[in-house]
Amino acid sequence: MKTLIQKIHLEEQHSFACNIYKTPRFETNWHKHEECELILITQGHGTAMIGDYVGEYKAGDVYFLAGNLPHWFRKHQPKMIGSAIVIHFKEDFLGETFLQMPEMKSIHQFLKKNDGIQLQKKLKKEVASIVTAVEPSKGHQRIFLLLQALQKMAASSSYTSLTQNFSSSNSNINPAIEKIIDYSFNHYLEPITLQQIADVAAMSIPTFCRFFKKNIKKTYFDFLQELRISHACKLLTNTNKPVMEVCYESGYNSWAHFSKQFKHVKQLTPTQYRKQFEERL
Repeated sequence: MKTLIQKIHLEEQHSFACNIYKTPRFETNWHKHEECELILITQGHGTAMIGDYVGEYKAGDVYFLAGNLPHWFRKHQPKMIGSAIVIHFKEDFLGETFLQMPEMKSIHQFLKKNDGIQLQKKLKKEVASIVTAVEPSKGHQRIFLLLQALQKMAASSSYTSLTQNFSSSNSNINPAIEKIIDYSFNHYLEPITLQQIADVAAMSIPTFCRFFKKNIKKTYFDFLQELRISHACKLLTNTNKPVMEVCYESGYNSWAHFSKQFKHVKQLTPTQYRKQFEERL
């Protein structure tokens, strides 16, 4: 198994692609492509892995991903419908010199400095509305809308940086990463030892630890912790299960350990996280 290099289909009459990906087309493996990606999740929720970032995604979320940034959106339940509107474009889709124009300076800088981001608040809603409008549009209107979305992102700081400089430093990811990620997604709620995961990668424990941190920029147990906390967040926001039950259903057998790790990742206690979510409704 190896990181999928996705080939984006571009229609002859278009300079960039905009498509609706709905189950089963929504489901992809850990993949990358040379095009930048602006994605609006329209249905489903689950775990997003973007470069070295792991977190939850839900309908309404908007992400911008630089070219060659590996990513994977995995649904919480296999039978769930997943759907997204996805815009793929190359930085030079309007010509090699277009972004060099003085009027394009802010957009050019935005594209250069950002690797993977998640839009927030008003910016998220505004860009989501634009992305929705791009899909049925035709002719020059498509270009105008995409430039409008890029300008809004370039002029705002209302986004969260998920990963930095990952795509440029990881253009050739070892195919063993796919095996490790796949095994982890299928078993993260179970106890996993370093020996088990090192065996999956066909490496010794020291070699595996060095290999994983070099490719994913964090230790394996930090990665595993993020998968488990992401699962706990889904249970806290989508069910009424007691917090203690959420702890045990998220792969932890110690409340103290779960509470400490949850606060480390989310800067909130599990109870505070649930209350904050309920207050937004």
